[in-house]
Amino acid sequence: MGRLTLSSLFFYPVKSLAGVALERADLGVRGLAFDRHWMVVDSRGEFMSQRTQPRMALVRPALSAYGLQLTAPDMPPLEIPGETDGERCGVRVWETACNARSEGDEAARWLSEFLGTDCRLVRFDEGERRRVDKRYGRAADEIAFADGFPLLVLSEASLNDLNRQLERPVSVERFRPNLVIRGCGPYAEDSWRRLRVGATSIRLVKPCTRCTIPGVDPATGMTSEEPLKTLARYRRREEGVTFGMNAVADETGELKTGMMVELLA
Repeated sequence: MGRLTLSSLFFYPVKSLAGVALERADLGVRGLAFDRHWMVVDSRGEFMSQRTQPRMALVRPALSAYGLQLTAPDMPPLEIPGETDGERCGVRVWETACNARSEGDEAARWLSEFLGTDCRLVRFDEGERRRVDKRYGRAADEIAFADGFPLLVLSEASLNDLNRQLERPVSVERFRPNLVIRGCGPYAEDSWRRLRVGATSIRLVKPCTRCTIPGVDPATGMTSEEPLKTLARYRRREEGVTFGMNAVADETGELKTGMMVELLA
């Protein structure tokens, strides 16, 4: 193994909308700052994702001094003020129910029009605590609206190895990682247990079992069988097709691309 470095950082302000590449990020108890801090829910308060709404990939979020901005093809930009006292509402992420804050009727109309279905935008309620799956995490480990873990770690070598087997290579954005590592062999991350990046220590707790979202082209919102069909040929385990590692941070701090990554265990 060569020198490990943090080559890319991504966060996803709104769950299942487009990701945002970063050069630096603050790492907190729930992962990168504002990662999955917002979420789109249906009329019942159930979370929505690209699994059933692939057009969500075309909605691009951005943070500004004003708050959150959403843009999408053929839609005017939507500006959402930061941290207003929205109405508290109950929402659900998989089996987990929690409270959130509604971002109001204008955001609901904008998203409903673009996605073609009744939905609304909610913000994570800072008074809530969603815990990481106790089978893999510790009592103090938390998440916002992420599926189950605050971080996803993937190596460049793993993606390169997959792309060598595909007729049409895919971008790393398909897999929605937070930290991309350079300098190791393919799938080396499968065996990693702890990393140090800068002053922060990160626990890799379980392989990431893949749903259908990597089959959504982030540039077009179109779906296909690849890359999951190819991955399934050689990355299928009892729990499903895996690619990348779910992780939890033990310390808060600042991350920057180009930082050295140290393998601790």
